[in-house]
This record gives sequence, C-alpha cells and structure tokens, in this order.
Amino acid sequence: MASLAYSAAGRCISSLNMVVSDKGEFKREGFSLSSVIFAGKRENRDSIITNVATQMPAIIPSPEKDFAPGQNHVAWTSVRQERWEGELAKGTYLRNGPGLWHIENYNFRHLFDGYATLVKLHFENGRLIAGHRQIQSEAYKAAKRNKKLCYREFSEVPKPDNFLSYIGDLANLFSGASLTDNANTGVIKLGDGRVVCLTETQKGSIIVDPETLDTIGKFEYSDSLGGLIHSAHPIVTDSEFLTLLPDLLKPGYLVVRMEPGSNERKVIGRVDCRSGPAPGWVHSFPVTEHYIIVPEMPLRYCAQNLLRAEPTPLYKFEWHPESKGFVHVMCKASGKTVASVEVPLFVTFHFINAYEERDEDGRVTAVIADCCEHNADTSILEKLRLQNLRSFMGADVLPDARVGRFIIPLDGSPYGKLEAALDPDEHGRGMDMCSINPAFLGIEYRYAYACGAQRPCNFPNTLTKREKWRRVCTIIRWVDIRRDRKSKVSLWSTIWASWMLGSKEMKPVGNGYDK
Repeated sequence: MASLAYSAAGRCISSLNMVVSDKGEFKREGFSLSSVIFAGKRENRDSIITNVATQMPAIIPSPEKDFAPGQNHVAWTSVRQERWEGELAKGTYLRNGPGLWHIENYNFRHLFDGYATLVKLHFENGRLIAGHRQIQSEAYKAAKRNKKLCYREFSEVPKPDNFLSYIGDLANLFSGASLTDNANTGVIKLGDGRVVCLTETQKGSIIVDPETLDTIGKFEYSDSLGGLIHSAHPIVTDSEFLTLLPDLLKPGYLVVRMEPGSNERKVIGRVDCRSGPAPGWVHSFPVTEHYIIVPEMPLRYCAQNLLRAEPTPLYKFEWHPESKGFVHVMCKASGKTVASVEVPLFVTFHFINAYEERDEDGRVTAVIADCCEHNADTSILEKLRLQNLRSFMGADVLPDARVGRFIIPLDGSPYGKLEAALDPDEHGRGMDMCSINPAFLGIEYRYAYACGAQRPCNFPNTLTKREKWRRVCTIIRWVDIRRDRKSKVSLWSTIWASWMLGSKEMKPVGNGYDK
C-alpha cells in the first residue's frame, strides 16, 4: 500500500514509495477537480458534496452494495475542515491499497487479498474533496463477472471445477496466467507523468488517470527480461525507475533501470543469493546516491507453496533461519557488487531510506539502511488475517517492531550490523508504512513518518514522527477508527499535515543544517 502526493509548489512526499515531479501534463498547482469529475453519466458516478465535517459518509461503500446492478464502485465526498493553522494545504494525494475483501458471499482471508481501491484527496481553499474507485484489474473484473474468485491472490486460490480444470490451473501458474494483477500495493508517478498502480506480480502494473481515477490499461514492459514478480515498491524519481526482479529458478536478483518515456527495463547487474533454496522476499529495497542495496531475507519465496490449493502458515513464503540473512550493495554505475555481508536474521516489508557514511577524507566507508523491522518474527503475516484484524478484544497482540538500522561496511568485512536506531518504546514497539521527504532519498535525512502503536492494539494505530538526531519519536495523532467513523477522513488529513511538516526538513550544508 502506497501513496502519491502533489502540491502547489510541485513537491510531494511518499508513504512507502512516492515520487516528486511537476513535469508532464499535470498542472503545477496540483490536480484541478473540474467538472469532469462531477459531470457525466450518473449511473457511473455517485456524487456527494457537503460543507460540514459531521457524520461523514463512509469512504468505502458497505459490502452489501459493492455489486449493486448498474453501479460502479466509486464515490466522491467533500469535507470542510473546521480550523486550519498556518498556510492552507493545496494539492492532491493519491493512495491505493486493498479495499474490497469479498466476492458475493465468499469472504477473503487476508488483508493483502483485497481488491485494489484507489483513493484521492484534493486539498484547496480549506476544503477536502475525497473520492475512490476500484481499479479495474482483470482479477477484479473476472470476479465481478463470474461472481467468484478467478485468479490466485495472496492467500486465496480459485476452486477448480474438476480435475482437468485443476491441471489447467497448474499450467497457467507456471506461465503466470493464473497469477493476480490486483494492483493493491503501490502507486507511483513516472518521470514522464504516467501514474501506475503496482503489486508483487509484474502483470499487475496498471496505468490510471489521476484526475478521474479511471483505469486506463496495462503497463506493458517492452523488454524480454521475463519473470513473474518484482519488488512491489520500486525507486522512482524524475530521471529513472529502479526495481529488483527475483529469479526463482537460479536464486538471485536482477537489478534493472527504466528511463522516463520508456517501457523497456535494462539490466544494471545481477546479485546471486548467498544461501537458501530461493531468493528472499523483496517487498521493497533502498538506494543511496551511488549504490543499490539488495536485501536477502531468510523469509524466502516458495514454489511449493505457490502450487498448494490451501494457504500455508506463511502463504507464498517459507522461513529458513538456517540460510541466514544477507545484504548486498551494488554500484549504480558499474553494476558490480561492492559488498556482500552476513547480517542478523531480519523480517522487513518496508525500507525507510539509506545513505552513505564517509570518513574525514570524504571516502565512503559504509552504507546505512533503515527499515521497519519485525525482530525476525514472521508472525506479523498471520496477524494480518482479516479474522484477527476484525476480532480485536482489547488484548495487546500486535507483534513488536522497531526502526532497524543496517550498517554495511565497504572495507571487505564479511559481516554487517543490524541494530535498533532508537528505543522501540518511543513508538509503542510498532513501526511500519514509512515515509520521508523524497528530496532526501538516498542521502542523510532527519525526519521520517510511519505508523506506530498506541497499545494495546492489533494493528498500527498512530501517526508517528521520528527525528533522527534526537533519537525520539513523536506521536502526532492517535485515532481509534473502531470508535470514530469520522477519524478515517481525519487520519487522511493528518497524513497530509505530516507532509506539510516534512517538507520543511532542513537540507545539509557543510557539517550543519540550513533551512
């Protein structure tokens, strides 16, 4: 799940992976919500406009109405904030993620199974205009048309009608035809202005219209690199698109680059896995100014689990602590691996940022990579089952997490370090869904935003601001969505406010910081 923001000054900040750009066909002052949004066929858009912040209609329609005849899964709402402090925010925030967890009377098991919902928040003149729409993936359209699951999701597998159907499904699995294209993990803006929603499968790259939230079509890669999966959170800037392609047959990773205006990925280099039967899961990865960091986590892809008709405890993965954990560092320019070190066992979905550490002579001596690390505990995947998320009874069941800091020496040492970057109690021992000011991508940074924990809880429930130099975290806002329906919009507003705060981050000048 990730998001994308545009502002009046052409700035943007990301949750997981967003990009900064004021180029392309989009206006510098942000997306204008013209009559195209509220006009048109009424059977395709249900519009609601209000100037009060009381009893907000639910952003996501109730499940009973998801497949109402003649109704598209879309809504628009405008909310006026009661009080603003400082300069009014102006711009548009896009976010996607799982938003629909059932087909007819069949309910999905896992948070990551949900069909992708694209959400848009537009801030202007003290008003918030919010809308959402289901991404029209082939998986979603087939499920809606056939009233049943038709593609393999994170934990869900279609039930075959007969034995021949089962054999055909296995054949489609090897070709990738039966894998989902449900783009529920990230939204990015390429350097050429195209906005693309992503998921773990390469076929789940879908172009959307940021004005209307319409699904435009597949993003087709024009190269012949092949493969079925990639990192769900690539690194995207105005000048390039970087991602990792795990190789399930010969365990390793291709590191690839794509230029703006192109659909062709070109290989920078390859990293071979140091151990294990398969590459480690790479949901995300970090970069520095000159290096790409490739994590090799002992939570590894598992081909056998992909073939199973019922979910295993770790779904598409297996935990191999005996295979150890590693971090590889590749030079962006040459594609050569300049460091490959063993590190303590780790489990992470999301990296925060990375930067280079230099000595007094300006030589790079180490690479520092920060992430949201779950103390090498894979139980977080099980805790994200919908049954667990919906049955909170007050017990403190959220597994502990921390800001994990990898220290990777570049002097040829065989070992790196993994330590807590700050006291986990500062953020309630919960840390995920991280975001930084993208102006500090790959360089030393001061602030990070993430979801922390106000315990007891079963899911991260606070917006937390971390300040690196003071090694402290500040809880900006705690909302209990179970008790406050309006807090859904309130939380989105807080996320935007955090961007306004983060945009004031000081840029490094010499040994100090200058505003």
